[in-house]
Amino acid sequence: MKRGALTDKGSRVVYWLGNSLYLNITNRCSNNCYFCFRHYWRGIGDFNLRLNREPSASQVIKELLTVIHRGRWKEVVFCGFGEPTIRLNCILQVTRWVKEHSNLRMRLDTNGHGYLLNSGREVAKELKEAGVNDLSVSLNGHDEETYNKVCRPVFEDAYEGVLEFVQKAKELLNVEVTAVRIPEVDVPEIGRQASQLGVKFRLREYIRCFY
Repeated sequence: MKRGALTDKGSRVVYWLGNSLYLNITNRCSNNCYFCFRHYWRGIGDFNLRLNREPSASQVIKELLTVIHRGRWKEVVFCGFGEPTIRLNCILQVTRWVKEHSNLRMRLDTNGHGYLLNSGREVAKELKEAGVNDLSVSLNGHDEETYNKVCRPVFEDAYEGVLEFVQKAKELLNVEVTAVRIPEVDVPEIGRQASQLGVKFRLREYIRCFY
């Protein structure tokens, strides 16, 4: 299965691109990035990702059951129209189920606000213990001023929070830092920061809006 189409006009929790299964568990986000395509698109590929309501962990698992054995998937990824760590407990429960029933790798795509959103919790440790393998952390700003301008976070200390998240997570998980190619961001500088943090860096191309 390379790509699937909506079977109805409803929103999707589980969708797929290539050989990866994706989980869209929330549309809420602690950033309001000006470039985010959720501002002008309803979804990705043929999938509508605008949720009518957030699914419970059991509902996510129920939908996974319908597709997890229908393709040669290489991974399951928490990535949709929102920031997954807003629903940390859902991530943990679903990850444990996937690990119990498959050998698939688990990846979390995140804006890096996990500790800000879950005060008092050892987020990276909990993710590791549940079975998450890989983290992809968006850092769309080479300094705090640029980050705040581009990402428009709800937290005043969001930029430092992302750096702290990477520092803690890299000790336990396979972590990469990503950035979108947009004019405001000094991409080589973010690459240098990732190197200093001791993690990989991946550049993502900006998905432009066409009217």
